[in-house]
Parts: sequence; structure tokens; C-alpha cells
Amino acid sequence: MFNPPNDRIAGRKVNFMATCLCDSIFSDAAKNAVQILKHFGAEVSLPHDQTCCGQPAFNSGDFASARKVLLSTMRAFGGNSDPIVVPSASCAAMLYHSSKIAFRESAPDVREKVDAFARRVWEFCDFLVNVLGVEKIPGKYEAKVALHNSCHGVRMMGLSSPSELHVPYHSKLRDLLAMVDDIEVAEPERRDECCGFGGMFSVEENAVSVAMGRAKVARHTATGAEYITGADSSCLMHMQGIIDREKLPIKTIHIVQILNSHA
Repeated sequence: MFNPPNDRIAGRKVNFMATCLCDSIFSDAAKNAVQILKHFGAEVSLPHDQTCCGQPAFNSGDFASARKVLLSTMRAFGGNSDPIVVPSASCAAMLYHSSKIAFRESAPDVREKVDAFARRVWEFCDFLVNVLGVEKIPGKYEAKVALHNSCHGVRMMGLSSPSELHVPYHSKLRDLLAMVDDIEVAEPERRDECCGFGGMFSVEENAVSVAMGRAKVARHTATGAEYITGADSSCLMHMQGIIDREKLPIKTIHIVQILNSHA
């Protein structure tokens, strides 16, 4: 398990990274995330030159291409030293954790710049809890939802405690959902098991990826929930694809859309 340290850059002036998936598939999630940040007093900037976090290339083992994308991202967010808030845990993990691996054989001055950039990165829910200190979410959401704990969110960004450590359970996502009136939150059996997406794994080992996804969706459905919610767009995309293909009686929804239900 890897948890970001407490020395990250914090503050109420933030840069928002929309991510590829939010930009192309979950645009409502990106809009809702910005609205939530502003509602709780953050001053939000959206650098126009931002693109991908570099995760597809990194997951393929193409570190050279990943470094090019990461350097482009660093330039896009180089206009200030404010926090960078990311509404997808795997993208946040790429910028915070995997970027250091991609540049680990680079010159010391380059690694220093990457480390400084990484310290600015926050996953969206983590930022709400630990920087903005949110204690109550306005509005209500009258539905039963099943909480999806993603691998990157749990084991790289510290959004919840991983089951394999056998430590008292905590979940920042569950804490935030509990602040919403009228919502019922359930968690599936084997709550932090992988959904099977795994970036390029879903392409290279698609049969295994689909089998894992089916099993995960089945466990979510068994809770009786109407929706599967989480903070990782790629997991939600993968599970929604299986739901649509097999016409299953459940839907996915990004957690920010629930948190902004008052809008």
C-alpha cells in the first residue's frame, strides 16, 4: 500500500485537471466537481493546455512516451504552484506516484522537478476531506448506492484502508456519502477487489478483464443498490460497459454527481 505523505501542497486556490475520461465520457462529472470546489470556497483554474496524465503509455511499459506526456502536463500546470485536483483516482495516482517511477533514471534536477510537481497532486475526494474540511454536503440523494473502492484509490491514494492489511476500516468516499441526506450506502462482498479494468490489462487480457468485471458488477448488484458509485472514472466506464452489454438492472454514477445533487 502507498499513501501520499502529509507534505503535499495545500490551499484554496487550485488547478483542476479534467482528465481524458471526464473530458470525453464523464463531462458532467468534471462540471460537477468544479461546482463543488467553488461551493466550498475554492478558487478554481483550468489550464487550457492540459491533456492526458500519461497512464496509457506508462501501463504499456512505454516510459519514454509517458515521460513526454508527463512533461507536457507539467508545463500545462506550470503557471503557478497551487494544488492540482483530479477527479479520478488512477489519474491522480499516475501524476503523484507513477510519474516518479517513469523519471527514476533521469537527472537529479529533473527528478526534483517531478517530485515538486507530484506534491501538488490531490485526488478530488481526498482534497474535500483533508484540505477543504467538508463536514456536510448540501442537498439529498434518494437512492441506494453501492460503493466501489478502486485499486488505485485504495492502495495508492489512501482513499480507504485495504482489506489485506487487516486494519480498522475507513473510507473517505463513504464518509463523504454519509454527509448526503436520504442516501443509503452499501458495500459489496470483497469490497476492494479489482473490477478488472486495469488500464491496458483490459485490452491485452480482455477475457479475464471481462470475467472480473462481471463478478464485480454481480457483487454490487447483490447489494440491491440502484447505482454503483466511485471516484475512478475508468472503473465506472468498464463496469457500465458490462452493464450495458448484458442489460443488467444497475447503473454507474461518479461520486461527484451525487455530492453535487443539490445543484
